[in-house]
Amino acid sequence: MAEERLQEMFAPMGVELSVPAVRDNAGVLESLRDVDIVIGDYTGVLSFQADAVAAAPHLAFLQIPRVGLDSFDLEALTTAGVPVANTPGVNTRAVAEWALAATMDLSRSLTWADRQMRGGAWPQFDTTARGADELGSRRIGILGMGSIGAEVMRLFDALGSPVVYWSRRRRAEGTFVEVDELLTTSDVVIVCLPLTPETRNFLDAERLGMMKDGALLVNVARGGIAPDDAVLAALESGRLKGAALDVYEQEPLSVGHPLRKHENVLLSCHTAGATRQSLQRIFSMTVENVRAAVEGEPVSNIVNGISPVVARRQHLD
Repeated sequence: MAEERLQEMFAPMGVELSVPAVRDNAGVLESLRDVDIVIGDYTGVLSFQADAVAAAPHLAFLQIPRVGLDSFDLEALTTAGVPVANTPGVNTRAVAEWALAATMDLSRSLTWADRQMRGGAWPQFDTTARGADELGSRRIGILGMGSIGAEVMRLFDALGSPVVYWSRRRRAEGTFVEVDELLTTSDVVIVCLPLTPETRNFLDAERLGMMKDGALLVNVARGGIAPDDAVLAALESGRLKGAALDVYEQEPLSVGHPLRKHENVLLSCHTAGATRQSLQRIFSMTVENVRAAVEGEPVSNIVNGISPVVARRQHLD
């Protein structure tokens, strides 16, 4: 977002707004010496680690303008007594709709047929030969049953698809199965897990090798859960018929990565949750939390157990 727009949003609160002069971690560290409140990077490219916490002696509140917490050192922030808030639920519908759209695309070879047509072909019979399937006949397996997983389940239920899920905690709704059963019986596996030490490499080569022959993989979570090279190997072996990927281990995905050229992959640039509506919700929640912090009111959606009433730290210099 342009700095001028940010000034319009926050200047009415009577605060002094600064933006790092250089968009890299060095620029972030250089800008932290005198700040009281930090708004994190929406894209996640600029992380906020222990060195950033140490460089911000007056930091009293950190607002993350997204749901994911994986590029922020919560342990260091909590040790420093800094309350951290995110914006939960803002992109639930957007991500779930992307997962549905991606599954439809792979099931009917939509973008594949589009590429063939633009190249001069008429793949009228080839698209069916690739395996055109109606979603009502496809068993959907959802890994992770947070708000996004639950919304994905609701959308596929509405289409008449049989849906099962695995989550670390069973939910009152839906059909729970163990991971091995989900992978070996699902026609489409949709990844909705958060990235944690326990879920990193969760879908490694061994687990991807358990998937039903000809299954589809849709990842709207984090690339570290299903490593890029393991996904590529499963595609090249024929185990996976196709994959829709919005996230990758390293972002941006390198220009020369083989996934970019694979015919059976639908690629997106970590934008599954980015709609005009979801972004507006992020902006609104972020601005409201900063206003509350400045005015001494409780902020919402604290994720690290610190008091939601932000106490400014005295500037002695």
